[in-house]
Amino acid sequence: MTFTDFYRLSAHAVITNASGEILQLKASYGEQSWGLPGGALNMGETVHQALIRECQEELGCEVKIEHLTGIYYHKAFNSHAFIFRVSLLKDAVITLSDEHLAQGYFKLSELSKVQQHRVSACLNFSGTVDSAAF
Repeated sequence: MTFTDFYRLSAHAVITNASGEILQLKASYGEQSWGLPGGALNMGETVHQALIRECQEELGCEVKIEHLTGIYYHKAFNSHAFIFRVSLLKDAVITLSDEHLAQGYFKLSELSKVQQHRVSACLNFSGTVDSAAF
């Protein structure tokens, strides 16, 4: 990798409801796909700062980061995504930003194969951070 190469880092939250379903947000841009809350790091931010900021922007509420569970390379975006187990604070009310059209809780089996891998590793976290390339 050279000094002028472009490379991305992002941080994403795995949040579940009482039934163990995973929170997904439907983007208002691009292909309007569903995905985990989170997004790209800004210059000078840590992954933790970025995740807290992104969740505040996208969900309109504060979150508690529990632990980092995985780091994944995505060839299509030339990026690494940091996946964290996160919980909403008590009595939190989600208020979506204009970046998203909808929210929903989904069973693990309803997620894409990549999301299934990342979320499964998160939900079954045993203390070792998972890593894979897609």
